[in-house]
Amino acid sequence: MTVRFTGEAPTPEDLLGATENFYALTVMELQRTISALSAGEFNEVKAAQTAIRDLRATALVVLQERGKVDQLRKQIAGHVGAGGALDFDEARAEIGRRLACLRNAGGGG
Repeated sequence: MTVRFTGEAPTPEDLLGATENFYALTVMELQRTISALSAGEFNEVKAAQTAIRDLRATALVVLQERGKVDQLRKQIAGHVGAGGALDFDEARAEIGRRLACLRNAGGGG
């Protein structure tokens, strides 16, 4: 089975920009909440708190999922070994090649 990622993945700079936008929106929502509190409008506070909580939860989920996708990409690309398993066939072949080089060099004993 082959998994292919189509389209261009966002760059780290894109993700940072999006995250900064999320935080800017959160700051604006906090400012609105403070203004509402100062004006005695307690109805707005609950709505703002809910919006801030939802925004924060969404940002955390997006960051967690991004990490999972990056890990999956590394596994598919072969950068992450299968639990650190050794390839004994490849190791055996490499040992054989080195022994052959030593035999060909000859002489020592």
